[in-house]
Amino acid sequence: MRSSTTGLQLGRIGAWFNPRYRDDDRTEFVVQAEAFGYPTAWLGFGRASISDLALVERVLDATAAITVATAIVNMWTNDAADIARAYQRIASRHGDRFLLGIGIGHPESVTTYGQPYATMVDYLDHLDAGGVPVDRRILAALGPRALRLAGDRTLGTHPYLVVPDHTREARQILGPNPVIAPEHKVVLETDPHVARGIGRPFVADPYLKLRNYTNNLRRHGYNNDDDVAGGGSDRLIDALVLHGTTDEIGAGLHAHLDAGADHVAIQVLTADGHSPLPAYQQLAAALL
Repeated sequence: MRSSTTGLQLGRIGAWFNPRYRDDDRTEFVVQAEAFGYPTAWLGFGRASISDLALVERVLDATAAITVATAIVNMWTNDAADIARAYQRIASRHGDRFLLGIGIGHPESVTTYGQPYATMVDYLDHLDAGGVPVDRRILAALGPRALRLAGDRTLGTHPYLVVPDHTREARQILGPNPVIAPEHKVVLETDPHVARGIGRPFVADPYLKLRNYTNNLRRHGYNNDDDVAGGGSDRLIDALVLHGTTDEIGAGLHAHLDAGADHVAIQVLTADGHSPLPAYQQLAAALL
């Protein structure tokens, strides 16, 4: 695992925090995640313009040891030179705890989307010019071509909304060294109907409306129209949003590790208005 030789400490299980939460809340979430024992926190950003990376710096300043990763900096909405300068500012004080996650996003989410592979290559070239080390950046990648680029030009890949079969394919493509660190959603709830009631709306809108995700899911066993239509089939939702006891959820997360992942980032989903921290604490006690 490359992270063991670069100074970054990702660990096997991390905590992933959605941008729907306010910056103040996410700062506190990461402080608490560190106290629970998580070695890495991932900050989701979607397509937001965050070229100063101010939240990342704030979170790193508020913590002592946890690695903080962006998940992800969108290439269409954030200038690479600006991101490189922000990286240098933050890395000068927190270099061993900061991982720059970058990605191309989705054609449905930005009006300027075009030539995604060439854009990724150009963005990485600009990060090179700005002095961002290869082993301090990670690329969100789904398809084989993007995965190979991630392995060649970054620490590895941080794929979102994937199942263990994708992890297995990614390891076959990348070989033994690049880091594979998928995100996976969980609901700490033993009633499957309640769990699906929380997970399905989150997955269906917007993710099942984004063809990069649906095409990838079709490639990995969810190729019936009913799987990705509407709100998604029960078997798809159960695969993408693990639920049950902490042991049952742990088994689902370890399926990624068994398939070749180095690290899995847990995104806890809850009913509206409820804090995810109790579930993160219970999962930490069971998994870390």
